[in-house]
Amino acid sequence: MQEIIDNFLEITKINHCSYQTQDLKQYIINFAKDYNYNIEVDSAKNILISSNNPKICLQAHYDMVCVGTAPKIEPIIEGNILKAKNSSLGADNGIAIAMMLELIKEGVEAEFLFTNDEEVGLIGAKNLELKIKSTKLLNLDSEDEAQVYIGCAGGIDIKATKELRSEDCSGSFYKVSLSNLPGGHSGVDIDKNIPNAIIELAKIIKQSGAKLCAFKGGERINSIPANAEAIVCCDTLESIENILTVKSKYNFEYKVIDGKYNCIDEVILEFLATYKSGVLDYNREFNVVQNSSNLALVDIKDTKATIEVSLRSMDNNQLENLSKVVKEGFEIVGFKTELNDKYPAWKPEINSFTKELESVVEEVFNRCEQKVIHAGLECGILSQKFPNIKIASIGPNIRFPHSKREFVEINSVYKTYEVVKRLI
Repeated sequence: MQEIIDNFLEITKINHCSYQTQDLKQYIINFAKDYNYNIEVDSAKNILISSNNPKICLQAHYDMVCVGTAPKIEPIIEGNILKAKNSSLGADNGIAIAMMLELIKEGVEAEFLFTNDEEVGLIGAKNLELKIKSTKLLNLDSEDEAQVYIGCAGGIDIKATKELRSEDCSGSFYKVSLSNLPGGHSGVDIDKNIPNAIIELAKIIKQSGAKLCAFKGGERINSIPANAEAIVCCDTLESIENILTVKSKYNFEYKVIDGKYNCIDEVILEFLATYKSGVLDYNREFNVVQNSSNLALVDIKDTKATIEVSLRSMDNNQLENLSKVVKEGFEIVGFKTELNDKYPAWKPEINSFTKELESVVEEVFNRCEQKVIHAGLECGILSQKFPNIKIASIGPNIRFPHSKREFVEINSVYKTYEVVKRLI
């Protein structure tokens, strides 16, 4: 079992941030060459490593979300916890890669599908050209032990742009910022009441009465924003005092800056401060978020504003309706919109494979729960590409992925690996 953690620690030494996966791709290929498997790679840099008579296909993505000092990762082991110093860890989905490499080393009869650039729009899965022989596929990208996932959310990202009208602004100029908020995954963490730095900072500025000149916030489209900063104009001492009065309980800072800036339309600030980000509807049948919206990225400067949001839904029709509503909201205040990175929901299904998997999970953990997840697993795309394959997803306990707080429970990794081996 220790070799799985050793495999993972080797992976952390290799840059595999999304769009920068070439080195890890080559590492995986070189690793498999020593164990007499067939190796295929497609134009999207997906890798399929297979035995001659595979019983099952195991699947995981090999890119990671890099936050903080990543790709420079300094792993820290504290008892049962494996985390990183000042960066994301990449347990999502590096732990799965480490388990798959160990199974390759053991020579099991299986296919191993390593997909590329999942974290930036499921690019590898969408452009998959490789063919799978197996009739069952086990995705290893879930993050709760003893749970068998049988469905996931679909998603659409919306990018909105607007040419701004600005006017001269007299007074003192300040840079104000919120930093190092908890952050988190915009799917699985969206119901955890994590503050959105963009919205929180916009509220401070709006309540203070200061005028907005520029704004930049968020880290990536699939993360709850942890940082935001703005340039504001305060024309009176009273305005400055108002900012200090309403400043956030989070890491709020301000400083006087030199230069001359124009004030922008107050409608933009109102839009940011009142945007409905978070859980929109809840699914009681599967005890999961049904629909959500995350105000993810904002860049406002000079004469242009760009805002990006990510929408998720457990139902493809509801996802379409949600995207129409959000688009209309942007267009009402003068934005032009475009849809990006659409991916389908994976409709929950109970079948012979999910029942078999649940039985093995019960053996190992003495418990098992059937779940669906409010995140964009590649299972949704793979279920459309391979409609005759039965699919399920499991994984160890990984907490706060896509953030500097990310960690994985080592014992959970070992037990999840035991489930996979028994299943095979």
